[in-house]
Amino acid sequence: MAVYALTGFSLVSLLSFGYLSWDWMKPSLVADVATDPMEKSLPPTFSRPPHIIFILTDDQGYHDIGYHGSDIQTPTLDRLAAEGVKLENYYIQPICTPSRSQLITGRYQIHTGLQHSIIRPRQPNCLPLDQVTLPQKLQEAGYSTHMVGKWHLGFYKKECLPTRRGFDTFLGSLTGNVDYYTYDNCDGPGVCGYDLHEGEDVAWDQSGKYSTFLYTQRVSKILASHSPKEPIFIYVAFQAVHTPLQSPKEYIYRYRSMGNVARRKYAAMVTCMDEAVKNITWALKKYGYYDNSVIVFSTDNGGQTFSGGSNWPLRGRKGTYWEGGVRGIGFVHSPLIKRKRRTSWALVHITDWYPTLVSLARGNLSNVQGLDGYDVWPAISEGKESPRTEILHNIDPLYNHAKYGSLEDGFGIWNTAVQASIRVGEWKLLTGDPGYSDWIPPQTLTNFPGSWWNLERLTDGLRKSVWLFNITADPYERYDLSEQRPDVVRTLLMRLVHYNRTAIPVRYPAENPRAHPDFNGGAWGPWASEDDGEEWEGGREPLKSRNKKKKCKICKLRSFFRKLNTRLMSNRI
Repeated sequence: MAVYALTGFSLVSLLSFGYLSWDWMKPSLVADVATDPMEKSLPPTFSRPPHIIFILTDDQGYHDIGYHGSDIQTPTLDRLAAEGVKLENYYIQPICTPSRSQLITGRYQIHTGLQHSIIRPRQPNCLPLDQVTLPQKLQEAGYSTHMVGKWHLGFYKKECLPTRRGFDTFLGSLTGNVDYYTYDNCDGPGVCGYDLHEGEDVAWDQSGKYSTFLYTQRVSKILASHSPKEPIFIYVAFQAVHTPLQSPKEYIYRYRSMGNVARRKYAAMVTCMDEAVKNITWALKKYGYYDNSVIVFSTDNGGQTFSGGSNWPLRGRKGTYWEGGVRGIGFVHSPLIKRKRRTSWALVHITDWYPTLVSLARGNLSNVQGLDGYDVWPAISEGKESPRTEILHNIDPLYNHAKYGSLEDGFGIWNTAVQASIRVGEWKLLTGDPGYSDWIPPQTLTNFPGSWWNLERLTDGLRKSVWLFNITADPYERYDLSEQRPDVVRTLLMRLVHYNRTAIPVRYPAENPRAHPDFNGGAWGPWASEDDGEEWEGGREPLKSRNKKKKCKICKLRSFFRKLNTRLMSNRI
């Protein structure tokens, strides 16, 4: 009964939120960009490799963009997407590190050993050093490469840092979650440190500047100092809109009528990020890059619903393998696109950007073996069929096994207690525990009720370990067909078996006490020597000498005054 009531509510909500028209969008509010005379220039031919700007946002929900019917204002993103190609069959990973690793390597998590969770600050772990990264391939093709924003691919030794993995310059954070003003990050009680780096040095002098502003200013500075005659790649990995929910006061004021406080702050952060993209686009035009540029916009995972995000009408949230966790916002904006102003339903995955962008850059892929991505530029630019027909969302052998899963339920070929998910054609299969299985409408009320939508999860998922959906006909994952189509279940389980045979061991080492910021000058940064093994775990806590204790006290005092100064000088809420 609860299932049918929920479905009925959702159909009414779909009508009210405008989801019968996927191309619906608000009128653009960016008049100054729209009237730019360069906008009328004809698309240039590929006379030289294009400039590539890849923008990745953090924890932005599927619903949280204007053209998906959101109550959040994103006029720049709406306009760029409308004039380019919207990717409405685009997939990412459910959490931070996996999406970033697959973007940078073009490989599934099972092929880098990062198939479980994220890389945590105190783990001696990072993106495998034997992987040739996307920026390294672009460097080979003659590109200047720059990264601004969140790394989150490990830093326990210097070889793991962005500047050692293909980027000429780097300004950003190494961990996954920092204060937007002070850049402090706590990985547990008392384990706190500063995390903003310029190249391989700690950028103490940048504290107090709101990260979205800081990163946008750095992109503009890079463009101003570079020649548009030489190809450039800029990877802009915004911290926004990950927690903590912090935004300049003027953006929050726009949403003062929004009752839900978390949603209000979150909306302000999204709109601030939208204006940052506007400024980046303006800089591309001002400094002569735009006519030969490709702008890719992507989210990194689904929105976190209890922190203001919304994935409506999709099922699930960040950290789950339901569509709300893995279907992303994506679009490409470029004068080089042959068929603009359209919506593409071509199947695209975040691993596809590696071969796509290297090919656009006229780079060499012949010496790169084992890529899981495809060159999807013909599908994006010309509307051709995507070469991709399936996606391995993941196989995580370390995640808590489902209580009711078994090898018997998997036809004797797959243990359905193991968390895994795969899409083949129009079919999607999930096994094990896929994560929180709810549909949450946008949090627009002050105290939005949080109990009624759990009824289906309790009745539907309690004793199950296998789900099957026709994701083309049922993108909201409401009708489980696993019992009606055991033949399809078996076929997709065989694909999981195939992929699992190619998986490498999981890299998830124990945390090491040597990583504590107090032992590293009060900041997060590399702590292992270059001679240590790639999965060095250590085991001996460094001696706490008298000088170290004294240094630690100085760091804490400096941190106190830094925070005090930031609070006094910023309009922080």
